[in-house]
Amino acid sequence: MAGRAETFFAFLPLGAIIQEFRVAGQNIVLSLPDEDAYRKHREPYFGCTIGRTTNRLRDGVVKNLNGKSYVISTREGPNSLHGGKDGWNSRVFQGPRPVNRNGWEGVEFRYTSLHGEEGYPGTVELRVWYSAGRASDDGSGREKTVLEVEYEVDYFNLSGAPTIDGTVAVLSTDKYLPTDSTGIPLGRIESYGPLRVTEPFLIDEQCPDIDSCFVVDTNPQSIPLDTRSREPKLLASFKHEESGMHLEVLSTEPAFQFYTGKYIDVPAVGRFPARGPRSGFCVEPSRYVNAPNEPEWRSMCLLKKGQIWGARTVYRSWRD
Repeated sequence: MAGRAETFFAFLPLGAIIQEFRVAGQNIVLSLPDEDAYRKHREPYFGCTIGRTTNRLRDGVVKNLNGKSYVISTREGPNSLHGGKDGWNSRVFQGPRPVNRNGWEGVEFRYTSLHGEEGYPGTVELRVWYSAGRASDDGSGREKTVLEVEYEVDYFNLSGAPTIDGTVAVLSTDKYLPTDSTGIPLGRIESYGPLRVTEPFLIDEQCPDIDSCFVVDTNPQSIPLDTRSREPKLLASFKHEESGMHLEVLSTEPAFQFYTGKYIDVPAVGRFPARGPRSGFCVEPSRYVNAPNEPEWRSMCLLKKGQIWGARTVYRSWRD
């Protein structure tokens, strides 16, 4: 899917991956050359669709569902991570199929997740849409490239340099889910202490590593299964001072994981350079982590037969 030569998007059926997000001629997402490379180096989850659940499930179990507990395949110590050992990032989707959504050029991917896959009950019909457009920037002469997604995660690098050092970030909230040593929330919402994330901060060697779930909507009972009717809220803004590249992430989701890429470790593959710690950052819009196992949170992710779960994420990017 492409517009002008300097704006280009490329996708792969494996995991409905977004392989390129090119703005002003620069690819701003971390990429690999082909599906074989993504299969071999899948641990960072570059550009893929995540599911059935995002982030972590305590002890790889969904408790008290349909009168029983379901054991989910694990991938990170005792916990299930990003849907299990072979989550949706490892599955081949149907697509991309060209579509037009609300006047925007786009592509659609489809996948059927069968009952019992990775231990989850019920069959789920999944659709992922990517739509692209442009928006003028208040008469400044610049154009913002807009990518609307349902639903995936990307690692961004706004400079093309080996690390994200020099990126200025601002998050929309300092509310977050404190966790235990394995990344499972303690069941409460607190203010983030290590850094003033709602004020512009520079990602550099002095900046602490961040890998936390920040909360935009702190009332779990108000969060519907399908959030797409909501107006997307700004989650985070980024700018790289040297490259002049900007990125804004908006979503209808109530929370997002912000990760500065401490554990990225991918060797060079062909013409694609090695990617090490802090070579990219990601903003993962989501429901609360481990929500299926928290009684006060589980309504936001408990999907019954015939119901629809949905979310919408918007990426806006431009260069000065």
